[in-house]
This record gives sequence, structure tokens and C-alpha cells, in this order.
Amino acid sequence: MTQDEFAKLLARFCAAANAGDGQAFAACFTEDAVYHDYIYGDHKGREDIAHMMAHMFHRDAGDYDWRMFDPVCNGDLGYAWSLSKFTSKVPEYEGNKVVIDGMSRFELKDGLIADYRESVNGGVAMVQLGVEEPRVYGVLRKWARQLKEQPEVRDYLAD
Repeated sequence: MTQDEFAKLLARFCAAANAGDGQAFAACFTEDAVYHDYIYGDHKGREDIAHMMAHMFHRDAGDYDWRMFDPVCNGDLGYAWSLSKFTSKVPEYEGNKVVIDGMSRFELKDGLIADYRESVNGGVAMVQLGVEEPRVYGVLRKWARQLKEQPEVRDYLAD
């Protein structure tokens, strides 16, 4: 994939995400793609990815806006810095506004996303939501455990 093709794919990806259009969002992915989300977990295949976007993201986040900046692509791997903002629709935190930045990693195949991962400071989001400190600590502890359980991280730590 060229740099320009990757930028166009990201524009489609963000437009579909912002609209809550699960089908258009999933169409940016290969049939067997995996979307690794730090809140909602792993989603495999277009149907599952479409459901996540339309019925999880947009269930919990209103006024959702996600943008990608500075995309870089080497053919089968792309990265971009992102900003996203939303207003919480979760009853416990309803109305709280959140802005998040992150780095997104895209494994690409045949002009589509085969694997998506992101690195986002979810602690910053939880503080903006108003999550209580003991719960924030518990979630961060869980994320630390999940990081260490990833096969790539286990291999890295074994060196």
C-alpha cells in the first residue's frame, strides 16, 4: 500500500467510526481481521468489528470524533498518531467530556487492515470520566497483566 492509499484508508476508517457506521467501518478490514481494543477487547472478523463500533463505541460515546495524523506506511505496515474526543453516555459518567491521544498500528493486506492495535493512555480517559481512584488502579493493574501476557511481550521479556 502506498502512503496516499493508506491516508485514504484512514480517512474512510475515521469517517465510518465518527458516523457510527459499523458496516462501513468493518469494510476497512479484511474478512478475518482482528481489532484489538483496550476497552472492549479483541474483535475478530468484519461482523464482530462492525458490532463493536456501532453497538459498543457509540453506545458509550456521544459526539464521537476520531482523527488520524501523520500517517506513515511502508507497504504492509502503517502507523498514525490519533486524537479522539467524545461525551460519555455511560450513565455513571454521562455528560463528561474526554479527549484521548494514541498511536495506532495497522497491519495491512490487499489494501485493507488485517490487524489493528493501539497504544492509548486509558488512565487519562478514566480521570476525565471521573472514575474513582481505586477503580482506576484496578483497571491499570489488569492492563499491565494483559500486556505481560501477550506472546510478543513474553518473548521480549525472556531475552
